[in-house]
Amino acid sequence: MGISGWAVWSGWAEVTGIAVFFFVVSGWIVSLCLHEYAHARTALRAGDISVGAKGYLTLNPLKYTHALLSIVLPVIFVIMGGIGLPGGAVYIEHGRIHGRWKHSLISASGPLTNALFAALLTAPFWLDAMGDVPVAFRCALAFLALLQVTAAILNFLPVPGLDGYGVIEPWLSPALRRQAEPLAPFGLLLVFGILWIPSVNGVFWDVIDAILRVMDVSDLETYWGQEYFRFWQGEPQNVFIPGS
Repeated sequence: MGISGWAVWSGWAEVTGIAVFFFVVSGWIVSLCLHEYAHARTALRAGDISVGAKGYLTLNPLKYTHALLSIVLPVIFVIMGGIGLPGGAVYIEHGRIHGRWKHSLISASGPLTNALFAALLTAPFWLDAMGDVPVAFRCALAFLALLQVTAAILNFLPVPGLDGYGVIEPWLSPALRRQAEPLAPFGLLLVFGILWIPSVNGVFWDVIDAILRVMDVSDLETYWGQEYFRFWQGEPQNVFIPGS
């Protein structure tokens, strides 16, 4: 991520788009590791000491990822629609943990990490420190921040299989939990199926744009960030960002 970020900043005209691609993908992998590490660290403090032996406290992406579900599919979704697909997995031994609040906090810690990462990525925007930042790097940061915001929002949805459901699950009756359990493997598919509905998709992106505007990131910056990311379409020409 650091090397590709330096390449984007340096502005090598021949490889700027490729550098943005690797910067965004590697940044996504870093955020995935931080997301899953947060789950594991919170679970450890809550009483599940098994997470250490499983390697979940190492920040090693190989401990969290499935090549297809955690790397390939998220990149495909970014290419197709600029959505941060939740990926990775940390398996918690919930029997070791006592207290509903602890279970809820374990689930919430992952998407909260995405939200914090988005805040850090956008800090130069809301601190008004973008004066001398190259346009390509500025747009790449904006696009990576957009992915973090979408990942946080999607993960917080109270749908079985997602972290948002994990937050409320301890507070549900046993009967409701039994009814929801078979839906867990299909929760994410259900969410993306609903997002295919134009009216729902429009509301979703309106919410994302509104959150990014609070962070002083414009939809123009995220748009050009995605255009740089799709380097195979050719280098964006005549990129202009007001105030840059």
